[in-house]
Amino acid sequence: MDLIEAIRQRHSVRHYTTQDIEPEKVEALQQLVNNYNANSGLHIQLITNEPRSFGESLLARYGKFSNVKNYFAMIGKKGDKLDETVGYYGEKLVLEAQMMGLNTCWVGLSYKKISSVLNIGGGEKLVCVISVGYGAKPGTDHRLKSPNQVSTIAVLQAPHWYQRGIACALLAPTAINQQKFKFSLNDSNRVSLKAGFGPYAKVDLGIVRYHFEIGAGIENFVWE
Repeated sequence: MDLIEAIRQRHSVRHYTTQDIEPEKVEALQQLVNNYNANSGLHIQLITNEPRSFGESLLARYGKFSNVKNYFAMIGKKGDKLDETVGYYGEKLVLEAQMMGLNTCWVGLSYKKISSVLNIGGGEKLVCVISVGYGAKPGTDHRLKSPNQVSTIAVLQAPHWYQRGIACALLAPTAINQQKFKFSLNDSNRVSLKAGFGPYAKVDLGIVRYHFEIGAGIENFVWE
């Protein structure tokens, strides 16, 4: 499975089996966390076999989560770019997990912060978590906006790489499936992306940015 196939197969999963993640996969995920922290300056933490964050949360029950005991805690230094950086590198983890045969879900509120298992330093913030494990079901498709609804230009008249980027961006997970983002193509290869207003809109921006790069190919354009 490559990243494009992972994007197509990935769906948000809230119900998990009790199957443990194999030690070799935990090790691989931890290595990814280490690499992405080094590249981004984030302080992402992989938490395993810890059921209290979702088991003791009324919001988790309301959000219909079950058997969640593994998750990524998306932590970083407070700042204007924190949410977008969390989205970008968190989605890297999501798609890598998908390629390992695991399922995930971005979680903004439906969990309880267990301070004793998290290492949140001075000036840092826990933005959200991403559940990970073996889904009881693979998840389902959601209604998507049309390409022209998320682009300032007619997508079918744009270069093929732009069309592919938009197609992948539309498959990105966003808070409450709001898809509040807008792409623009300036000159022949300069792309800009703006977030709309809504919960976790800047986290969504990072997720969508990474999806667009995968579809378009970063060698074909530059970000503005």
